Order: sequence, then C-alpha cells, then structure tokens
Amino acid sequence: MFNVILAMANNPSGQQQGGGFAPSLMVLIAIFIIFYFLLIRPQQKQQKKLQEMRTALKKGDKVLTSGGIYGTVQNVTDDIVSLQIADKVKVEVAKNSVAGKRE
Repeated sequence: MFNVILAMANNPSGQQQGGGFAPSLMVLIAIFIIFYFLLIRPQQKQQKKLQEMRTALKKGDKVLTSGGIYGTVQNVTDDIVSLQIADKVKVEVAKNSVAGKRE
C-alpha cells in the first residue's frame, strides 16, 4: 500500500512504475519488528514472570486460581498445589491454574 502511494507521489501521471522487491520486503520486515516489540516480547516476559511465580510457590502463600478461588497453599508438588479455601476444606488444583499471588 505504501509503495502505491509513493509511486503515485513520484509519478503524477498515475502510471505505475516497475517497483522492486526490496521496498516491499523492507516494509514487511518493519511491520514484523513493530509487532515483535509491541505484542510478542511483552507477552513472553509476562509468561516468564508467571512461570517463575508458580515455581516459587511455598506453604503459606495466598493465591488466586484461574477459576477465581482464593486459597492458602498447604502443599506443593511438581504439578499439584493443595489449597485451603476454608476451615477444614482443602482442594488440589493444577499448578498451572494458579493465576497469581495476593497480598
């Protein structure tokens, strides 16, 4: 699209000139770089931070699950977390379902 605009600006008669492949490639590369820094990289950083939080879970941490359940960590294994959600009420959830810690 930018190539058409530039071609028309350089050629007022409206006739298109033979453009090269390089300008189109440069525009695509620029768009990919913008998407990388605005969308992909922040998402990767967020995922890494969430994974670090999940691996650092320990007994006594207060957490929120992705299902909306608040609880206190009672036991942590490789991929299961036991949460106490009320007096004498414990549930086991997948470690991946822990969405975050709460203060």
